[in-house]
Amino acid sequence: MHKRTMKTLTIVTLVALLVGYAAVANALTIPSLDLGAKLVPTTGHAVRPHPVSKHLATPRHPFMAPNGRSNIHDDAYQTDAYKTAGPLGRDLTVSSALYVAECASVTRDSHGRLVTVCVSPTGATLRMLDPTTLKTIASYNLPARKNILKFSFSNFSGGGYFYLDNHDRAVVSTFNSHLQVIAERGRKFVKVRDVDLAKATAGEAIESALPDWKGRIWFITEAGMVGFVTPSGAIRTHRLPKGEVIANSFAVDESGGVFIVSDHALYRFDVRHGRAVVTWRKTYDRGSKQKPGQVSQGSGTTPTLVGRASAKGGGWIAITDNAEPRMHVLVFKRGRAGPGRAICHKAVFPKGASDDENSLISIPGALIAENNYGYDGPLPGKHGLRSADTAPGVVRIDVDYRHKGCHIAWRNTTARVPTIVSKVSLKTGLLYSYTHPTVAELPWKGAALPALLAPDAWFFTALDVRTGKQVWSHYVGSGLGYNNNYAPVTLGKRGVAYVGTVGGIVRIADGS
Repeated sequence: MHKRTMKTLTIVTLVALLVGYAAVANALTIPSLDLGAKLVPTTGHAVRPHPVSKHLATPRHPFMAPNGRSNIHDDAYQTDAYKTAGPLGRDLTVSSALYVAECASVTRDSHGRLVTVCVSPTGATLRMLDPTTLKTIASYNLPARKNILKFSFSNFSGGGYFYLDNHDRAVVSTFNSHLQVIAERGRKFVKVRDVDLAKATAGEAIESALPDWKGRIWFITEAGMVGFVTPSGAIRTHRLPKGEVIANSFAVDESGGVFIVSDHALYRFDVRHGRAVVTWRKTYDRGSKQKPGQVSQGSGTTPTLVGRASAKGGGWIAITDNAEPRMHVLVFKRGRAGPGRAICHKAVFPKGASDDENSLISIPGALIAENNYGYDGPLPGKHGLRSADTAPGVVRIDVDYRHKGCHIAWRNTTARVPTIVSKVSLKTGLLYSYTHPTVAELPWKGAALPALLAPDAWFFTALDVRTGKQVWSHYVGSGLGYNNNYAPVTLGKRGVAYVGTVGGIVRIADGS
């Protein structure tokens, strides 16, 4: 049997087991497959808020929902930083909803309801969820996958990235190379626009879509197509050099800049004479191979923008490279005049074990990177019941944007963050992540289980933004259904956090 076919059958079988478990238990929660393992539910202690300066120069995009509610990375600058609060660690509670699909990107509409796209091996569904119960209020089935045998846990097209616009409408790329705009009508979804991009993209999978400051909807494909759709429906495209792949999302700013990183270079695009043109292109060290934890050979980051476009040099842009033996955090100017030399070029994480497949977090005066090295997908294998252990590491890099230069402010060398898009709350001063300790690191309550029977346990973990020290960590659940597989932490109202997982979605909140 073909290796890909075997993999797909394994995935379908595991999904069927999850569905069967839920049916038997007559519940809609994600089953925790821990074989009765006894783990200490919470380590560390609750804290009081210790706010970080809220002076993060991130303008509100006129065609997107407010910052913190619009897309997987929170805003058009892709900062991954919230001005709102997250949990403080007080009597934490965990609840979940089983959708047998990964509800990864989570946004919030103007009524406080969650809007998410839940992606499965067979297709994707747009859902409106109650933020407390996680029950579905409305759903809309998006076009199914063309070929289930091409399903991959490391491909985010077909809805993995989407955004909520300024009218509570979800703008989603689909598996049949369309852009759909789906509006809320009370407790229902209604499609109000459908743009067929199949001919313009030669049927390539659309990785992500975002609007620029003029309302044009830009899109990128994994195979290196960049383009936009005008409000009137005109389509313009530009093909990157042959062989270049785009594996993540992109960023936009108020100057009209559209910032994209391929597996070879960082780009700024602008519109000139009605067409998408390359304003500048900056190559970086892409290394010699795709490292474990990456979905392509190159930068694993969606570009992060820092500072308004009116700043000297047009503001800044940050990515990581894929250099060996250590990857680097890179910061450039982003204005139309060009990036010039990097104002920050800092190696992070240990030699031979460093990569980051997530956007850098931007907080005032600093960037935060996490180490995803070693992740090889959510399925258990030679590790018994567990997915692979990954290299530990979270690093804060303080950057002098005005005078150039950067340095390591702190290193956390114990937190293992396989793939979560970690987030910072400027209001609490905490970095929220989703960690996966090794068997030896699990907080056992009593005797430990043998390694081959140890649970694939996942924890919601808070680090102090100022010091990098772990403040608290809370057990969420075990097994495939609780693996987040590149989904983000999302902060909601009243200090609640959400994590999309392979099984559905998880809610973490302080007790009353």
